[in-house]
Order: sequence, then structure tokens, then C-alpha cells
Amino acid sequence: MLMATPDLVIIGSMGLDDVKTPFGEVKNALGGSASYASYAASFFSKPGIVSVIGDDFPQGHLELLQKRGINLDGIEKKANGKTFRWNGLYEYDVNVAHTLKTELNVLADFKPKLPENYRDSEFLFLGNVPPEEQLDVLSQMRARPKLTVSDTMDFYIKSKKEKVLEVVKKADIALMNDSEARMLFNTHNLIKAAREILKLDSEYAIIKKGEHGALLFTDHSHFSAPGYPLEDVVDPTGCGDCFAGALMGYFASHKEISEARFRKGIIYASVIASFNAEGFSLSRLQRLTNDEIEKRYGEMKKIVEF
Repeated sequence: MLMATPDLVIIGSMGLDDVKTPFGEVKNALGGSASYASYAASFFSKPGIVSVIGDDFPQGHLELLQKRGINLDGIEKKANGKTFRWNGLYEYDVNVAHTLKTELNVLADFKPKLPENYRDSEFLFLGNVPPEEQLDVLSQMRARPKLTVSDTMDFYIKSKKEKVLEVVKKADIALMNDSEARMLFNTHNLIKAAREILKLDSEYAIIKKGEHGALLFTDHSHFSAPGYPLEDVVDPTGCGDCFAGALMGYFASHKEISEARFRKGIIYASVIASFNAEGFSLSRLQRLTNDEIEKRYGEMKKIVEF
């Protein structure tokens, strides 16, 4: 039986990760952009996932997501198929992920189909999948969502630049990190890149800067959110997805779209992402409490006071 319409629909990958950092390693850990984004969003709202897995995907991983109230109606399970896998290594510069092996498996020919109960959601996050799939999912919504946010990666910018630009134009906000913004608009200046994003029918531009925070631009203002000064970074995998998911979850819980709301949302998103970096996979977020979130949010407010 299908569940109620999710507050937020998230499309992206679900996978199994082998990750090694200077602080340890894990194998067959829950990974993928949709996994991280939906878990982060669940601290604020009830998201639903659109993704694909193979029959080798552990049932325990699905149960972990279900316990957070995440709707799994949109997950396609392919019989005799293998789940997307990523094998990565981080050295002491944990901002740089070294990909050792990527196996797309069932993700290679995934054609997302929105369940009927997803099509009326007011909030849509187009996670890190090919731009054609992002556009297809957007077209499956019965009405234009109140807020649509897209993500991308350098691979798609290099190979499908025009399609990426089409997504940027159709989404309300195109999230990207600083190197992706420079690459997409062929400039070393992030302010110029943000202006180009705003020209493409966007009211807001958000550029992520990893451990250094995030930038928010409008036609008339600029907000610089700091990164939380972490002492113990264990594994940064999925932090960008957690940032996006938490931001969308925050908006889905408040319904209001305004610059003031964006500023608060970005801080909350940065807080969730910072906690994610303190453990492998979703291990730290599984222990995270609302009190811890609010305490770190308060610390972030003090950081920017002067």
C-alpha cells in the first residue's frame, strides 16, 4: 500500500561504499546521494526517495531509512541486479576524495519513475544523477513544486554541459561546489559564476565550499556561511548531499521561501553536514539528537557575530 505524499521528493543514487581514511575504513557501508540527503532531511521533514538498488542491497540499510520515517515507495529493486558501488580513499587532506573504483551496475540504465503519491510533493531535490534524468523527473510532477533544487558534478559538466545548463534554468536553485561553478561558467571568480547562475532564471545562487562553508547570492545581497570548525573529521563522504538534504528538509518543514529563511536553512544544513563528517557512512547521524543540532546551530550564530 502506498503511503501519503512525502513532504519532499529526493532523487539520487543508493549504493554500497568501501571507504578508507587515515582514521579507519568501512566496507559495504550505506552510501549514495539519496541515502545521505534523505537521512539529513529526515531531521526536519518526511522525505521520499526515488532510486534503484540491486537484490544484493542489505535489508538492514532499508530498515535504517524506514526508521527515520523516510518513504521508500520510489525505490526500484532489480532482481539479479547489482547495486551501485563506490570505493574511495581519503588522505590527510580530507577535502579530496580519491576514487579507486566505481561500479554503476543497476544505476547505469536507471530510468526513474515517480510513484503517484510522489507527484504532488511541493519540494523536489534533483540529486546527483544525469541531467536528462533530472529533467525527466521534473516533468513527471503534476504541478511545478514550490521549490526545486538540483545538484550536479564535474563529470556531467564536462560531458553534458548544455543539459546541465538546462537543469540550472528550470530548477529554482542549482547547488554546486566552487570548482563546479568555475568549470560550468568558465571563470575563476565565484561572484561572476553566481551572477551567471542568477541570470538563468534563479532568484538565489548557493555555492558550497566544503569545510569552508557556503555562499548565498541574490541580485542585491550576499551571505557567507562559515564551516563549523571540526576537531575530528572521520569521513567527509556524503557531506554535500547531507547539506542539500537538510536544506530541503528545512524548507519542506517551514513552507516559506525567503532570503531570511535561506540564511537559517544554510546554517542548519551546514550543522548537519558537519556532524556527518564525524563518522563513517551514517553512523554519526544515527546518534544525532535535536539538542545537539540546536546547540551547534547556536555556536554557528556566535561564530558570525561581531
